[in-house]
Amino acid sequence: MNSTESRDKKSNTTIVDTSDDLVTSPDPTHPANLIPELCRHFWTIGWATGTGGGISIRDDDKVYIAPSGVQKERIKPEHIFVLPYPQSEPPLASTADTRTFLRKPSIPLKESACTPLFWAAFDLRDAKACIHTHSQHAVMATLLWPGNEFRIEKLEMIKGVRWGGVEGTMTYEDELVVPIIENTPLEEDLRHTLVEAMKAYPKAAAVLVRRHGVYVWGPSWESAKTQAECLDYLFELGVKMKLANVL
Repeated sequence: MNSTESRDKKSNTTIVDTSDDLVTSPDPTHPANLIPELCRHFWTIGWATGTGGGISIRDDDKVYIAPSGVQKERIKPEHIFVLPYPQSEPPLASTADTRTFLRKPSIPLKESACTPLFWAAFDLRDAKACIHTHSQHAVMATLLWPGNEFRIEKLEMIKGVRWGGVEGTMTYEDELVVPIIENTPLEEDLRHTLVEAMKAYPKAAAVLVRRHGVYVWGPSWESAKTQAECLDYLFELGVKMKLANVL
């Protein structure tokens, strides 16, 4: 089957490929194999419970996105959506019905509600992967830092975070700053404030969402995962230090 959208002239409806060609590969590092594996890992460590959280991977001109509302530990390659990159219009919440797909699952599923947020990382940071977690450490950090920034310094794990999530590296001497934005009732409606925060903090590798979680990106899935782990460590330790009155 042709792996692009087409139009049925009689019904004037869009026909999208539902075959498994784009999500079937023996390569364990293929995005359609990596996303289920990483989602299972995130579920195990409490980052993606109750179907929340997830990851999207951009592989050259294709973006692979997990479905919404599926238990993260049970996602399979055949559940993955594939979209072309770039698109004529960014996949904003208000234009979700105009998104172009290369492939959709054969069963009735909807792409992740995080799609507009992932896309912001691809467009503004040239990221190749974006991770969203509902980590309790991230949520607690947004509660104990009441302003619009999480700040911490003089901790070794800061060296694992890259400026801008793509270029440069931080040192022990640097102060880590992660912007905090306010949550919204619908996830996709976060895109506007997320984009504003990314533009205001060009060196940030992540954006925290108050009472919700964090979005982290990187120039590869390995980098995004590493930074998410380092940041989560720093959120957890920062919370403990603040509660112990040593910060």
